[in-house]
Amino acid sequence: MSMRFTAKARRGMAAMTIAIGLAVGVAGCGSGDTGDKKPDASASPSKSGGSQASPQEGQSAQPLAELRGPDGLSLKIMSAQRDSGGFVTVNGQLKNDGSKDAVLSSQLTGNETEIMKNGQSFGGATLVDSKARRRYYVLRDTDGRPLTTIGVQSVRAGDTVPVFMQFPAPPATTTEVDFQLPTFSSASIKISG
Repeated sequence: MSMRFTAKARRGMAAMTIAIGLAVGVAGCGSGDTGDKKPDASASPSKSGGSQASPQEGQSAQPLAELRGPDGLSLKIMSAQRDSGGFVTVNGQLKNDGSKDAVLSSQLTGNETEIMKNGQSFGGATLVDSKARRRYYVLRDTDGRPLTTIGVQSVRAGDTVPVFMQFPAPPATTTEVDFQLPTFSSASIKISG
């Protein structure tokens, strides 16, 4: 009987060791997201009210296009740069030319549930390649957050806020697209790079 007891004990210890090893392995490979941790500093909006546009080399002082929006808002597209990773990053300056503070419309975020649940953004922006009849939507990260400036709720009278939006890149042969943003006029822009 003692041999049977010893064999059972060994199997139990082996099973327990395997279970502990699997639990440690899963914990090490998991995302560790408990839902109650705060976002990294790089993902949080800046004190000026949103993410900052990344500076682009060779960015010209003259805008590629200027879009007019409601309440004295205008969006100057400063660059549309094709990146080596297969993306197009559009950088712009949102300015309030009005005499009162302008509250941004929730329509700018777009109507996709995944993007809307992440708060105010420019997730409704699209690039349209009319020749190929294709529309490119703002990219999202693995958590569904749009790769755009986020957190800009309003723009004070006379203020300018840098913004960016990132899209999948059209084919290399496509150098001109229409930029569209809800509540703003649309404009044709050239992609560089």
